[in-house]
Amino acid sequence: MATAALPTNRLAQETSPYLQQHAHNPVDWYPWGPEALTRARNEQKPILVSIGYAACHWCHVMERESFENAAVAALMNRHFVCIKVDREERPDVDQIYMDALHAMGLRGGWPLNVFLTAEAKPFYGGTYFAPGNWMKLLENIGQAYAGEHRTELEQSAERFMEVIGTSELQKHSGRSSAPAPLNEASAGLQTDGMDNANPAGVSEEEFKQLVYALDAQFDRERGGLPGSPKFPMPSVWRFLLRAHAISGSPALLDQTVLTLREMAWGGIYDQAHGGFARYSVDAEWLAPHFEKMLYDNGQLVSLYSEAFQVTQDALFREVVYDTVEFVRLELTNAEGGFYSSLDADSEGTEGLFYTFTTAELRSILGEEEPLFSAYYNCTAAGNWEHGRNILHRRQTDEAFAAAHELAPDVVPGMVAEWKQKIMAVRATRIRPGLDNKVLTGWNALMLQGLTDAYRAFAEPEFLVVAERNARYIEAHLRDGERLYRTSKNGRPSIGGFLEDYALVIQAYISLYEVSFVEKWLREAETLTGYVLRNFFDPAETHFFYTDSNAEPLIARKKELLDNVIPASNSVMAHNLRRLGRHLENSQYVSLAADMLAQVRHLVAKEPQHLSNWAALYAALLRPGAEVAIIGPDAENFREELNRSFLFDTVVAGTETRSELPILKLLKPGPQGATAVHICRNQACLAPVYSAAEAQAAL
Repeated sequence: MATAALPTNRLAQETSPYLQQHAHNPVDWYPWGPEALTRARNEQKPILVSIGYAACHWCHVMERESFENAAVAALMNRHFVCIKVDREERPDVDQIYMDALHAMGLRGGWPLNVFLTAEAKPFYGGTYFAPGNWMKLLENIGQAYAGEHRTELEQSAERFMEVIGTSELQKHSGRSSAPAPLNEASAGLQTDGMDNANPAGVSEEEFKQLVYALDAQFDRERGGLPGSPKFPMPSVWRFLLRAHAISGSPALLDQTVLTLREMAWGGIYDQAHGGFARYSVDAEWLAPHFEKMLYDNGQLVSLYSEAFQVTQDALFREVVYDTVEFVRLELTNAEGGFYSSLDADSEGTEGLFYTFTTAELRSILGEEEPLFSAYYNCTAAGNWEHGRNILHRRQTDEAFAAAHELAPDVVPGMVAEWKQKIMAVRATRIRPGLDNKVLTGWNALMLQGLTDAYRAFAEPEFLVVAERNARYIEAHLRDGERLYRTSKNGRPSIGGFLEDYALVIQAYISLYEVSFVEKWLREAETLTGYVLRNFFDPAETHFFYTDSNAEPLIARKKELLDNVIPASNSVMAHNLRRLGRHLENSQYVSLAADMLAQVRHLVAKEPQHLSNWAALYAALLRPGAEVAIIGPDAENFREELNRSFLFDTVVAGTETRSELPILKLLKPGPQGATAVHICRNQACLAPVYSAAEAQAAL
């Protein structure tokens, strides 16, 4: 008997793996775009926009329960113009309708389902809905909009539009109006009336209050921020490393080390293969939401690399090497681009690929199973759902050896053999789905992670992979001065957002600092010029999230608060400070300070939500040095200096000569010796002629 052919909708023509997952739903899905929006206006039908991403577990659940159901689909098609959005491809759309959900007093998350008027203005929404509740809601809203309650829904949408239209700066700072425009020249960059010695008004006392406010948030038993679910939040701990560099406080470093160790020992980290899951559903880092996202892993490579520079902890080194290897093997395409994510599910079950029953462990490990289970805290009943075990640790190898009367040097080899056996079995399982689209900003986060890893460990392969990825971005995700957001199978699409530009600029500056290949600094300069011309809002001294050339939406937003990925405005402020110092462009440096000044009091009040801004606060409070190296041993000197955690220090160099402003007037030392010039606050020390002397001076 022949099987009935599955329906096919418009999403079959899309490049997004998430949209393609819904290509055979009986729902008459449209991608976001003029066709759907025009139909809604012409027919005066409400819009249902459903937003998710390929690795999202509850997105899959709602698809199975509702979007694949013919009766549910019929209701959706009858009452609505239905639009599916990949939030990773269209963060601008996601940002607006997530903001709307919050305005409705609801908690956000994905799937995000929002109901809009025919003019795309939101009036109701939610996240996951069970099938029965979803069908009732569809019927009720469909009838209300088509009947006598449409005016009420449209009035409700207008009220939400007032909230959505309020700038982030006004909303979070409580201002009734935007700040007065600063005096501007040269595309709005030059400001006056600022204290050059303290342009953002930072102070020791306020910084202490800021750190105290963040300190009050810590989970002192298991690290991280308290409660569940628990996210890694890399920028919080990177800030603490900077606060420790300023204060020397052991407590700040201890809290950071506790957090990083607990994450590295927890189920959120893949103990067999490396790489982090997106978050832990509990407060102990045990049970992850098993999806692995590129953006987390890139940032965590940066964090653990910097923590190693400060502590020399061998566990942190292991995490960096294993996570980079995971990304190289599982998230890298043939040309050097990085894929977006691995799914939480395989065979329709969350975490099945990564977990084991005791019976499975016995068949894999034989007589070694009890020792393995003790090391990874596996139990006969299972430490998770359905009798399955999540591998996780609770003690050091030294403590484990002592507890089990083993020689300490035996444990690492034994664990390595166990991992090989586990991985051999995992290789036979059905793998989680791969989201193989390439996102520009996320690639830049991994590129940044690789530069930070190379800085810390001087591992040549890290630089090879980094430079290959940078060339991929240039070849596949760029068109002159402009960036694309995404590429799939070599086909780029969607104009870049501020996140993409800011993160690529950041990574290119870092790539220059670890390679001294000047091309990358010049590319960062070119992209920065484009951002200033096409994203900058002089009225608020911040940048819009969308390009002035982009499709207009119902609101043009700015990203102010740091989340799991730092806010694009805070990244851009750091970029302007770093690039301005390399290029001796005081306007860039001043603009970075002005951007912080607009949010400074908010940073001091809520540093957990503005931790990357807090890192900029630390930099302005304790400015680092500009280091210029010139001479035949420039590469070796750079490598030696980069192994230390040099807070807010920019490093430039050349073996011969350079036209870069920071290097242009410098020469090698006597008899051509390599010279290191160290400057702070427009004052330079006498040059030194060894890496050790430079290290001491820093």
